[in-house]
Amino acid sequence: MRLVELQALDGAMPSSVAITADVLATANRLRAAKGRPPAFALRVAGSGRRAAHALVHSVVPDDPALATRDADVVVVCSLVATTEAAVAERLARRDTTAARRVIERAAARGAEVAASCSAVFLVASTGVLDERRATTTWWLAPAFQRMFPRVALDADAMVVVDGSLTTAGAAMAHLDLMLAVVARHGGADLADQCARFLLLDGRRSQARYMALGYLSAKDAEVARAERWARARLASGVTVDELAAAAQLAPRTFARRVARATGLSPVRFLQRLRVERAVELLETTSLSVEEIARRVGYAEPTTLRRLLRRLAGGRPRELRRA
Repeated sequence: MRLVELQALDGAMPSSVAITADVLATANRLRAAKGRPPAFALRVAGSGRRAAHALVHSVVPDDPALATRDADVVVVCSLVATTEAAVAERLARRDTTAARRVIERAAARGAEVAASCSAVFLVASTGVLDERRATTTWWLAPAFQRMFPRVALDADAMVVVDGSLTTAGAAMAHLDLMLAVVARHGGADLADQCARFLLLDGRRSQARYMALGYLSAKDAEVARAERWARARLASGVTVDELAAAAQLAPRTFARRVARATGLSPVRFLQRLRVERAVELLETTSLSVEEIARRVGYAEPTTLRRLLRRLAGGRPRELRRA
């Protein structure tokens, strides 16, 4: 049986606490229905332990035998920080020092460390993610890149597994994070059963859920260029034209776009086009060829490729969903 330690700092997001307990309890119940022993035990720790424990006690009761055992998996709850300033302030608090030591010791002995959303910032602050792949919530991705440039951030991904380190995107991606933990330690079949039991669909990427307008709004010139481009996508907008619409030199524009959105100007344009293409797929019966033309692509194969990469599916799948 794998021991999962839930690191819940003071003020941890209640949903990530509850989701952790619910997914593990579901996995154990599904095994019990087949006459098999439980796969997971849960221990709650951290400065927010009392509040977190009250939330999960009915699902996972106390087991004194677990008090001193090393955890096989350390799951770090979201820090409930939605801005770069809030993340920095939360990481500076005294209780994060103890949490960092737990994470460092766990990583050093080869235990799995798992975190989602803003909790990935805490894991990254220990250095264990340096030169490793990771993801975090899409709206904090630009801040993460500035704070932890040595981490290979994949902001499109819902879940990234790199060795014993597992990270996930925005808050509700904590479900996907825990399914990844169940798959690693209980098997892919058990994870699939949990997903079906909890009515979770297969969300492979958080890219299609990103609100580019929200990121662009952080910079007035970038926001101006975004609005200008959205109205002219069919004409095949170029990066230079985008910079001109922002009334900035191309290099300055590239820096401003990267700071606001974490994207290069080329990827910024790609996302605008894909966002519009998904909207047309979901709300019209236009052919893929016509949609490609309306968002500025002469070849529908280009749009199909980008939809698979950035929206997580083929046109038919996205339209059906």
